[in-house]
This record gives sequence, structure tokens and C-alpha cells, in this order.
Amino acid sequence: MSITNETKKQQALRVLTRLGRYMTPAWLAAMCVFAIASATLLVPPYIGMADNGDFFRIAYSNGLYFNAPDYDDRYLGYFVKDYGILQYYNENGATMSSSQSLFIRGAIVLNQLFFNQETFDIRFQAAIYILMLSAAVYLLVESLTWKFPGKYGYPIAVLAVMMFADSAYTAFFSSFYSESVVYLSLMLLLASGLLIYRKRYNDYVLLGIFVLSGLLLTTSKQQNAPIGVIIGLLGVLFIFVRKQKTFRALMTAGLALVLLAGVATYVLIPQEFVNINKYHAMTRGVLLGADSPEQSLEQFDIDRQYAILSGSIYYEPYTTVDVDSKLLEDHFYNHYGFGAILGYYLAHPEQARSMLNLAANHAFTIRPAAMGSFELSEGKAFGAQTIFFSAYSALKESLAPRTFGFIVIWMIVVVGLYIPSFAAAIKERAIRRLLRLPLILMMLAIGLSGILVSLIGAGDADLAKHQFLFTAAFDLVTFMTISDLIRRQTWQEEKEEGSAAAA
Repeated sequence: MSITNETKKQQALRVLTRLGRYMTPAWLAAMCVFAIASATLLVPPYIGMADNGDFFRIAYSNGLYFNAPDYDDRYLGYFVKDYGILQYYNENGATMSSSQSLFIRGAIVLNQLFFNQETFDIRFQAAIYILMLSAAVYLLVESLTWKFPGKYGYPIAVLAVMMFADSAYTAFFSSFYSESVVYLSLMLLLASGLLIYRKRYNDYVLLGIFVLSGLLLTTSKQQNAPIGVIIGLLGVLFIFVRKQKTFRALMTAGLALVLLAGVATYVLIPQEFVNINKYHAMTRGVLLGADSPEQSLEQFDIDRQYAILSGSIYYEPYTTVDVDSKLLEDHFYNHYGFGAILGYYLAHPEQARSMLNLAANHAFTIRPAAMGSFELSEGKAFGAQTIFFSAYSALKESLAPRTFGFIVIWMIVVVGLYIPSFAAAIKERAIRRLLRLPLILMMLAIGLSGILVSLIGAGDADLAKHQFLFTAAFDLVTFMTISDLIRRQTWQEEKEEGSAAAA
């Protein structure tokens, strides 16, 4: 029996060796992701995500309009593939600033060049995102498998395909939600950082990818404004990777640019969005979880009568008070800010814990249950979602403990696994080998900011979608940790990088 098992093991190793001559694990992962995502989004039945009412801001700002006569009937239930392209004057000003517009406008140019001048097929946008995802997966897998035997590399490649080609992620590509840009830029940020750490490829090119992905991520949506500060501060060690003044100056300027982009993203949030978020932060956050909403309002010096707004949402057609009125502006909105709400939660730890657990309950859901995946013409039930290549997302949602305590334990375990190699790098003054733990802390902080900003900024309003940043960061850090465990490189040092650490 043991001889048979040994023979099978030898055969498997020979197959991997033969495969390695023609295709690296990174290329295998990228090609599989490209094929699966293309099959999901570009061939019938077309998969995407239904509009929850958010599309109009980014679509109209970029010269698109809803040309389906029954579009309103498809909200939440059905994915819409085709949109009209405004031909003359666009009277709709830019209602929001987002790096997402770069990709929409690029897709419109390709659409008009190869397809139609008047109708926009969202598959052109999906195709751009698929190419970016394939490249990002290639870089991520390469950063973890370079110079390692195929017996480690190919299982990592398979894991990458299962996690990152999941249709719960790629369905966002056929929509106007900014989560697509968040997902891709976050993956590129981690991949480029790891490639710098392992001294794979040109440091200056990777510096450009790192900074650009940080800018795209920070400016993709207003909620991500704190990310610029996180990257700017936790990326400081990257400045000292090389001794050359040019590299250090460029990295310093890049990190400063990302940090300033975060500040600018916050400052440029339209007042309308500020009021929407502040309304929900109070009515769907502070008041919703308070034992006595009236007493909670008094702590903000707000009249007790506004407790009647507890649990309400900004978009309700019939309300007790006009949410845009000067009355509410003077006697409600002007009495608190996000800092005051944070202070309230710090003073009420039990209510804060309850809200954090509420967030954790949605933190492992990649695709919100509210939005359908299919076109109306497919004859599926209203809100039906595809199960094609979604094993990972389904498994994750069903098995992950839905408590904030689990998230804290997960972060402690991950950081603990990498502390020994970080301490060894400090002892040897190997700057490049110091990068891995700060990069992990950066990803954890970014993910955690997704939870905290959504709770403090908007309470439980649309919580499942607002947790996307965390769930993407969770998957990327978990993938990296599992890959390093497979390679036995968590607490150990990357010896092959030691001699070049201070290059």
C-alpha cells in the first residue's frame, strides 16, 4: 500500500514538473480566471447585478441614460445590459467624483469604436475589468509562488481561481457599483507590495502600480477616504527599500499623494451625501440601538421629539418631516458630526458592541442578497441570483462565524503568524523583509475601516453592500496567509531576499 502511494506521489510530482516547463502557477491562475470570468459575463446567459437605485448618479454623470421603458420595474430584480448614450448635451453635472468614471468612459469609447454610437453594452466595461482581474491575479500569485516548487505553487494557483473568479465578485463588473474598482485596486495594492517585498520585477514599475492602485482605491467612493491616510502612514517603510534618492523621493511623493487624495475625497463629498449619511448614522445607528432614543438625542443637544425618526430612512416617500428642510438642518444635522457619533459609541460600549456584531453578520457576504443576477428576458424569478462558479462565496457565507469577536481573533492570529519573521528582519536590519507585516497591517486596517466607517457614517443602512471592502480584504489576507502556510513562509524568513534587502 505504501509503495502504491509513493508511486502516485512521484507521478504527481512528475506531472507538476512537466507542467512547470510550459506554464507557471501565476499564468495558470490568470488564464483560468480570464476564462471563467469571460464565461460568466460575456456569453449567454449574461450575468450582472441589478440596480438598487444608485446607478443614476454615476451613469448620468458619464453621459449614459436608462433607455429601457420598463427600467423602474427592474430595480433590484433584474440585471440590465444595455443603456443609452447621450448624443448631444448632458445637462446632468457630475453628482459625484469617483475613479470609477475612468473605466466607464474608457468602456464607452471602446463601445462606440467597435459596437454602437447610441447604445452602450455594459459588457465592454466588464471586459476591461476581466483583463484587469486576470493581471491582478497573475501578479498576486506570482508574488507568492516565484522561486518555489510547483508542488506549492499550483495548489496556490487553484485556490486563487476558486476565490477570486467567484461570480459573487465578478458579477459586480457588469454593474455601475464602485465595488469593482475597490476589488481590483485592493488586489493590485497587495500584489505590488508583495512583489516589492520579494524583489520581483522592477521596483520603480511596482512603485507606480502601488501608488496608482492606492489612488484608485481611495477615490473610488467617498466611504474610502480614510484609506488614503492608512496607506500614506503604514506605507512609510516602503520609502527605505532602496538607497537611491530618486526612489525614496518618488515613493515619498506617491504616499503623500495618496494621503492627500484621501483628504480631498472627504472634503469633496457633496453636502447632499453628507446629510444622507448623517441622517442614517443617527436614525439607523444611534437611535436604532438605543434603549432610550430620547435620552440619546439629549446627549447631542437635539430635541427629544426627533426620536420619532428612529429607524426611518432618508428615501422614504412619506415622512414626518422633510429630510431636506432647513428645520432639520438647523435642529438636527448641525448638532452632530461623525466625530460626535464615534464619541457616543465609545461612551456606550454595549451599544457599540451590538452594532459591531450587526456589521459582522454581513461582513462575509460578497454579493448582497437584494440584487438579482439575470436579465428579464431569461425568465428567472425576480431577484434570482446565479449559482455558477460561486462555491467559495456560498461556503464563506455559510461557515464564517458572524461575530466581531471572530474578526478580532482572526486579525490577532494573522498578525501573530508573521511577527517572528518581522522580528528576525529587524534583528538583521533587512529593510525589504520588514515590509510584509506592515503590508498585512495595512490590509487589515483598510478592511476594518470598511466596517467602522459604514457603521459610524450610515448605521445599518445598506450594510451588506457597505461591508464589501472588509470582505475583499479578508479574502486577500486569508489567501496570502494560507499560501504562506503552504510554502511554510509565515514565521520563517525569505532567505533568498536577504542579501538584496537594502539594495
